[in-house]
Amino acid sequence: MAEAWYMDSVEGDQRRPHRLTPDQPAAPQELGVFYWKLNADIYETDPELERIRKDQGYSYMDIISIHKDTLPNYEEKLKMFFEEHLHLDDEIRYILDGQGYFDVRSKDERWIRIAVTKGDLITLPAGIYHRFTLDETNYVKAMRLFAGEPVWKAYNRPADDFDVRQKYLASLQEPGERTVSCLR
Repeated sequence: MAEAWYMDSVEGDQRRPHRLTPDQPAAPQELGVFYWKLNADIYETDPELERIRKDQGYSYMDIISIHKDTLPNYEEKLKMFFEEHLHLDDEIRYILDGQGYFDVRSKDERWIRIAVTKGDLITLPAGIYHRFTLDETNYVKAMRLFAGEPVWKAYNRPADDFDVRQKYLASLQEPGERTVSCLR
């Protein structure tokens, strides 16, 4: 798994690591986050990437470069990516160059920061609250993968009433635990 840690709550530049002192490592795989380390230098012909795409049903892909010189409305897009949100489908990103951070909410609502660098392929499950930011290098080139047609819609928090959010929360329950829901 990529390096991950619980974040501090210090205000300031979102691109900084925001580690607690002492450091508190985290395990985002317990939240349904999947991770592979691949050779990004051969992404166009990589049989391992092709196997993962086939096994996971990732039929669509495109590439995005996030840098002030390559992304139209750069500042606006960075702010949008950093808004806490969820998606109705998994978010799958393969870092081809550069580096950044995916932040995900833990079971107890704390932020976990996941550092992603060249060669990291990460899948955030549908319904997980998350956000993305660059690190201080201000650059990432990523492959965006989807199972089927791409859906670009993000739903900012609060989105707790969405079925996908309820299914995600249910997937985190320990055997024998019960999910409490409100009926209106």
